Amino acid sequence: MKKDSELKQGELELINKYTRRSYSEDEIYVFSLVLCDNEIDRDNERFSEDALKKLEKLFVGVTGITDHDPKTENQTARIFSCRTETIEDRLTSDGKPYVQLKARAYIPRADSSELINLIDSGIKKEVSVGCSVSRRICSVCGKSISVCGHIKGRYYDGRFCYAALEDPTDAYEWSFVAVPAQRAAGVTKAFDKGGEYMDIEKRIFSGGSQSFTAEEMNVLAEKFRSLGEKAADGETYRKRLIEDINKAAAFALPELRRDTLGFITGKMNAVQLEELCKALTKKASEHMPLRPQLAGMTPAKRNNNNEFTNI
Repeated sequence: MKKDSELKQGELELINKYTRRSYSEDEIYVFSLVLCDNEIDRDNERFSEDALKKLEKLFVGVTGITDHDPKTENQTARIFSCRTETIEDRLTSDGKPYVQLKARAYIPRADSSELINLIDSGIKKEVSVGCSVSRRICSVCGKSISVCGHIKGRYYDGRFCYAALEDPTDAYEWSFVAVPAQRAAGVTKAFDKGGEYMDIEKRIFSGGSQSFTAEEMNVLAEKFRSLGEKAADGETYRKRLIEDINKAAAFALPELRRDTLGFITGKMNAVQLEELCKALTKKASEHMPLRPQLAGMTPAKRNNNNEFTNI
């Protein structure tokens, strides 16, 4: 049986389709990798099996880079073949047949000895894919996760909510990365919409009319929903801080009217509220008893009512 790093029959011809001159077998280093799978990942997303089959075609010929940094000097390898494979006797966490998207990639041996050594030693192992999908389907209701209202990672009537990634439209890179996002050993998948949102945001504030694709609208909808959740959490935190400030101010600044205090706190951000709450709480502790009057007294002392002789 040939080693993983040895060319198989017909592979050299596939590789030379991407080179400007014909390379010999001795000039090429090849290796196998798992790009992604259909397991629910740490982002509570998973590729459907149909999506993996479409990515099988899209990733052929795609270049590999480092840390998703699309610089020329970061190019490392190129995929020349790709296929899906169902792993027998293994199911995903939600009970589906486990499927991997496997690829074969090549590197010219000249001037690549360090990278080849890192791959062979297992240092360069985890990879992450960069791709686009047109739909993210909620596992609970079957609607778009960006508009249905269900939250990824939560349970609804015993059903775990995740987003099924459907209908891939592009596969633009794969990267060697240091920290895996998928749970499968040696495999990662990064589906980073942060950078994509930043690009959309720049277009929005650049002025003039703009048009957006369906996928970009999904990105915006998901971002707005996320911001709405964070805003609600922030408002709840503000209310708790203001409640604590009002309680502390009743002891620390009893002469300050409640409506005046409300006007002041209404102008403050969370950091300023935290500072005020801390200061007032410290001041209030000087006026409030730190323990009950009778705490620590013996029964005999409690019964003589000495604590009330000055009343």
